[in-house]
Amino acid sequence: MPSKITIIADSNIAGLNDFFNSKTLGQEAYQTVNIISANGRDITSKLLAEVQPEVLLIRSVTPVNAQLLDGNTSVKFVGSATIGTDHVDQDYLALRQIGFANAVGSSKHSVAQYVLTSILTLRAEYWRQAPTLGIIGLGNIGSTLAQYAYDLGWRVLGYDPLLPLSALNNASFEMVLSQSDVISLHVPLTDAKSSDNPHPNASDYPTRHLIDEKALSLMPAATLLINTARGPVIDNTALEADIEQNGRQAVLDVFESEPQVPEPLLSKLALATPHIAGYTLEGKLRGTQMIYDELCEWLKVTPLQSMQQLMPINMYLWSELKAHPDRLATFYDIKQDDEALRAKVGRGQVSGADFDQLRRDYHLRREWQFGQ
Repeated sequence: MPSKITIIADSNIAGLNDFFNSKTLGQEAYQTVNIISANGRDITSKLLAEVQPEVLLIRSVTPVNAQLLDGNTSVKFVGSATIGTDHVDQDYLALRQIGFANAVGSSKHSVAQYVLTSILTLRAEYWRQAPTLGIIGLGNIGSTLAQYAYDLGWRVLGYDPLLPLSALNNASFEMVLSQSDVISLHVPLTDAKSSDNPHPNASDYPTRHLIDEKALSLMPAATLLINTARGPVIDNTALEADIEQNGRQAVLDVFESEPQVPEPLLSKLALATPHIAGYTLEGKLRGTQMIYDELCEWLKVTPLQSMQQLMPINMYLWSELKAHPDRLATFYDIKQDDEALRAKVGRGQVSGADFDQLRRDYHLRREWQFGQ
């Protein structure tokens, strides 16, 4: 094991210094850790060349690819404290024999609870009148959202072309669009696969502009649309026109032009937040825990830190909220996050700097304890 490890890390990784230090990365007295934190968008090939880290820890705003790492021989391990991986060229990392880990499923409850909060804030009658919830993308988050919906007695239409048909994966794309009262998107961002597009995120089922003018035309005007996946999954120009024409309610946590948010679109949304759907204390610490554990395995040391040691008591019980729906805003007041984003509008948009600041300074809410 090396006597010294240098880490460059996104400063927005929760519990960064609690998880990554000399005491938590090995018992040996000679193990030292030099950790340099930076804004995720400022992690560049130039910074890597100057620092020469062995380990790179990121979130979703840092693209990791040949452009970042070509010419760099120091980075041996990359960890992304996020569920999504469309910002990481995993084929390139494998070719370079660089270790990689991400936080699969870390914020699945956090995002599912954000979606439920959005729905029940805008349509409180759904506590009593069971709607049909359409879920597009049935991975960790989509399937977790379905658990909550079933627990509320809602009907669920699920669509995921990458999974076999099942009790949950029970509908076509067109059926979800045309028969749902609410549609929630939980897909990765992928482009069409072709000989001209060798990108590792290319797919036979591309999701860029999955929700376009045609898809929107299949939705009843009363259908609520929610996107917590990736901004370009929705054609925001088409969405803006659809809202103007049909008065549709839409909730966006992610934006096609992110980190900039144009005011003309923002003003038409029922709720809008700065990419914080997964920003609970539990979700973020769980993501850090996952990449910490993977790094320990790569270093061949015993993990000595646990998120449970860093967690205050959590009194937010899903069972209590179901029993007292009027307490929703005390569990999560999503309107505060909406108002904070709208307050940053200037010169026709929310700037990238303001969008990133809202995320960086976000007061992490608590994840509701499910099944208790």
